[in-house]
Amino acid sequence: MEIVVYGAGSLGSLVGGVLARESRHDVTLVGRDPHVRTVRETGLELVGEFETTTTPRATTDGRNLTADLAIVTVKSFDTAAAAETLATGSYDTVLSLQNGMGNEETLATALESPVLAGTISYGALLGEPGVVECTGIGDIVLGARVGGSSKQATQIGDLFSAAGLETTVADDMPRRLWEKLAVNAGINAVTALTRTENGAVLESETNGLSRAAARETARVARADDVELSNCAAVDAMESVAADTAANTSSMHQDILAERRTEIEAINGFVVDRGEELGLETPTNRLLTALIRTWERGQAVR
Repeated sequence: MEIVVYGAGSLGSLVGGVLARESRHDVTLVGRDPHVRTVRETGLELVGEFETTTTPRATTDGRNLTADLAIVTVKSFDTAAAAETLATGSYDTVLSLQNGMGNEETLATALESPVLAGTISYGALLGEPGVVECTGIGDIVLGARVGGSSKQATQIGDLFSAAGLETTVADDMPRRLWEKLAVNAGINAVTALTRTENGAVLESETNGLSRAAARETARVARADDVELSNCAAVDAMESVAADTAANTSSMHQDILAERRTEIEAINGFVVDRGEELGLETPTNRLLTALIRTWERGQAVR
């Protein structure tokens, strides 16, 4: 299968690198130099939970590409630009494996290809150009973005599983996306602001804050006609925090690298959607305000 990974940073390169181990897949990574240049010249080295070197194609130009599958892993604030670029090419199916909410709708509006929704909980770090460390085995969940069954999702799920990626094909992706949002709302901003690893949200000093952010997310989800209980949201958040206790969240990585975060598509989305539905979300509002203030101070907003 011909596969394009658009947004080949840490997670995108991890997924693309694992898929490239299969000789029957022709994988192209679309990313930025110097990472792309290194992959093109010497290959992509996976370390940690995966130990292999693969040789996918790599480019900084994502225009006019053709493939059976495009996997989108860009930051949420780059989704519109990615959709515009992807629209210059041709893909049978597009799969979003991004944080935050609204990415699938943005892609579907710009593209003629069917767009699937997905979540990913693997831990990945791009420590140096051409080298990606898998810091923890997670899973990929994918399916039709509006829910229900999908032939394309089943085919891609089988492909991922055969390549060695833990994968579940789900028929309730709207609920899964809100649950993942609750996980990220409870973990990302807290660990970014405190410069701690994911397990810190299980400690008494921060646990109440993270649980409140997850509960608010669940309340907004229910108001948006998605069944997600407060208990399910909190349990999911704490389960991921325990399973990835030593991992550095993506927002924490952004803070360390002094770059823009995905706060608008995570806690900020909860705040904005809550306002639209007449719900107050004070914990998510506080976390959003603090991260926005940091971004302004770093001139990355």
